[in-house]
Amino acid sequence: MEDNLPDAPPLTPVEARILGCLLEKELATPDIYPLTLNALGNACNQRNNRAPLMEVEADVVGAGVVALRERHLVALFAGADARVPKYRQTLDTVHPLDPVGRSLVAELLLRGPQTAAGLRANGERMTAMPALAEVELRLTEMAERGLVVRLPRLPGQKEARWAQLMTGTAEASSVTETTDRGRSIQTVALAPLDLVHRVDELAARLENLEAELARLRQALGE
Repeated sequence: MEDNLPDAPPLTPVEARILGCLLEKELATPDIYPLTLNALGNACNQRNNRAPLMEVEADVVGAGVVALRERHLVALFAGADARVPKYRQTLDTVHPLDPVGRSLVAELLLRGPQTAAGLRANGERMTAMPALAEVELRLTEMAERGLVVRLPRLPGQKEARWAQLMTGTAEASSVTETTDRGRSIQTVALAPLDLVHRVDELAARLENLEAELARLRQALGE
């Protein structure tokens, strides 16, 4: 399947964080994947392997999941043992990638622009990474598909960095505030409550409609 990012609206910072978390957890911790909204919120607010840090409310996570489902990048997991709604990434259906490619995208979504060497080292926690030359080749191929871009090397930098393009820009712009430890936390505005309070209800209704449609198609075929 060909990539077609220019025609798709860019992801918001929260949507990018959600998708990055799902990609990460699928590879790094498959035993707890897919994720509930609560687990997904904890992953978004994680203090390690994240830049910038975020403090995302549950309502905002729920609204982000709804938006990503509309983009066919996230799906509701309907496993037999799923007692609460769980969600999985479906980036593969839109932009097919192997585990190495998914780990590279996850790193760029979660931590922003990085060098090829940095991506290789950081991606090891998700999957076995190939040699640096192969990582650079993968990034070049992904750049041809419009998924990533090689940034111009700035003065004082020894190596060029790579950035993802799913948020529409190479350098994600965000409002940050500096903590007393010098770390940045991204402040995320709350989504409209009348939308996010119905996230699970809408998800359940959608599943029921899909099941009803399947039954109608079967009856029509018979």
